[in-house]
Amino acid sequence: MSKLTLKTEGDTHIVIARRFAAPLKAVYRAHIDPELIRKWLLGPEGWTMPVCINEARPGGKFRYEWRNGKGAGFHITGEFLELKPFSRIVHVERMFLPDPTPDNHVETTFAPDGDGTLMTIRMSLPDAQTRAAMLKTGMERGMEASYVRLEGMI
Repeated sequence: MSKLTLKTEGDTHIVIARRFAAPLKAVYRAHIDPELIRKWLLGPEGWTMPVCINEARPGGKFRYEWRNGKGAGFHITGEFLELKPFSRIVHVERMFLPDPTPDNHVETTFAPDGDGTLMTIRMSLPDAQTRAAMLKTGMERGMEASYVRLEGMI
């Protein structure tokens, strides 16, 4: 298992990388199969995903809704632009907190890395303000908790 790394590029990009001690096909599948997504993409302990719609195909839509059991929650919607099996997923997403954020263009790549998989996510945000707001959400902590959960599953 490796720890998630997050860095910024320019004024509008966030790059996240994480190595998984798991086969490439398993890591990729966990990012497109709604039954798997619902089990691992939960963020910190105590959160659930009561809605997980994922039409993993170009032009397909997705919607994820999270709840923390204390009345708080948020959701994300988006569209898939490109899926290259076992190597790349490109989509556009927007978070509702409760108002929608500007579109976030996301490219996720999966590459063999020794006996594991290196996953890299590159987010392209419309401006520096939107990127700063995204970083203030605590996304790094929530993503790492989700990825630890994912690695335990696969």
